[in-house]
Amino acid sequence: MRTDRQLLVITHLSQLLTFITGFGGLIVPLILWVTQKDSVLEMDDQGKRIVNFQLSLIIYAIICIPAILLLGLGIVGLIVLGIISFIFPIVNAIKASNGESPTYPLSFNFIS
Repeated sequence: MRTDRQLLVITHLSQLLTFITGFGGLIVPLILWVTQKDSVLEMDDQGKRIVNFQLSLIIYAIICIPAILLLGLGIVGLIVLGIISFIFPIVNAIKASNGESPTYPLSFNFIS
């Protein structure tokens, strides 16, 4: 196993592809995690956290869509999700660059 902090940073930042292309925020980190989890130190743990975070965001977004009919609460929820999904990949990329362990809030453990 090798230490590759740059690849870990790229994996965290690849979640931002959703803002640029409209998709890819789950697919690219998933591919990087699956292909590199056995060869890069800490990739398995951080990749699982990223995938769990992205899947959790999708579920929260699906919940927010019908909640739009309830006094517009779903719109507020989607705005908050957008802010969280933009800030935490950047913060955790910085943490990964410094060798710290990343944390993603409100994530379900689909993959443990």
